[in-house]
Amino acid sequence: MTNAGVALIDPRAVFEKINLSKGMRVADLGCGRTGHFVFSASRIVGDTGVVYAVDVIKDILESLKSRVRSEGFDNVQPIWSDIEILDKTPIPSSSLDICFFVNVMFLLGDKVSALKESTRMLKPGGLITVIDWAKKLGPLGPGPELMTTPEDIINLAKKLGLTLLNNFSLGGYHYCLIFKKC
Repeated sequence: MTNAGVALIDPRAVFEKINLSKGMRVADLGCGRTGHFVFSASRIVGDTGVVYAVDVIKDILESLKSRVRSEGFDNVQPIWSDIEILDKTPIPSSSLDICFFVNVMFLLGDKVSALKESTRMLKPGGLITVIDWAKKLGPLGPGPELMTTPEDIINLAKKLGLTLLNNFSLGGYHYCLIFKKC
């Protein structure tokens, strides 16, 4: 985990809000090359928990697999999937405690399907944590035409029966939304 990454988004601040703990089963949907949340979560859920690192780009997963092997993250399972296709992700229904979307929503063409897919995988009472850009930081982040507002995500989530538990700013450049599956 790089210092620049933590300066923008500190996973620990999010993990405290959602009470991430030992033994939990979580998925980082659109985990990205660095696995910024994957490896931090792996340390917390421990050997009795599982972290699924899900991405649609196979090269990203190869990089993650290499780090999993070399650094002994035995509880991390890299998975290739298109999260915009319902029932595509090979994670059992109602099996996860938490799903993360970190800097992913602005990239998705079908946000509703991605939220439905994450909801499918969650246990009743499970959490969906959406973190995305609130404003651009120099060359980092999407342009205003691609940004997804918290209100847009909240409205989509309500239509899917998700309950908003928390909405807060994260590091000044991101927002964080925490939803509960009822």
